[in-house]
Amino acid sequence: MSDMVYDPHLLKGADGWVGGNRIAPVGPAAAYNTFSISQPSDCGVREACEDADCAAWRGGWETRVDESTDLGKAQASYIRWQSGRTFKESRTEGLTVFRFERGQRCFAEHKTHPQFFRVRQGDWRANLGPVREHARADDWVEHMQENLDTVRDDQARG
Repeated sequence: MSDMVYDPHLLKGADGWVGGNRIAPVGPAAAYNTFSISQPSDCGVREACEDADCAAWRGGWETRVDESTDLGKAQASYIRWQSGRTFKESRTEGLTVFRFERGQRCFAEHKTHPQFFRVRQGDWRANLGPVREHARADDWVEHMQENLDTVRDDQARG
């Protein structure tokens, strides 16, 4: 089994802790390809709800928060002071109810931005060339499969 290598950029938790371990690479960075899929968040895009024909955008919505818990306090604070949304607030059955008007951005991720299917030469230690971007997921999967076939063939040869 390979030794682990500490990588301070691997993880970042909500508590600010940074660091993690990776399997130690066997060869140089140039011997690797990195396959990635990314999709930018649309949470800051006002039109995302309208584009997705979101029910909350069409008719408004309610969010119920239990402010007797730490999570509930944090959620209520965010809604009141940082969300930038228009709402009416009421209390019922020990919960705070935020009623949001229709026509405004909800809190959901609608994934209205496209996904990016990328392959680059190198691994986490070095970016060694231009990024190839596939237009279709099927092409990206095929490229990865070809790469894995090459790795398997190399392993079989010893």
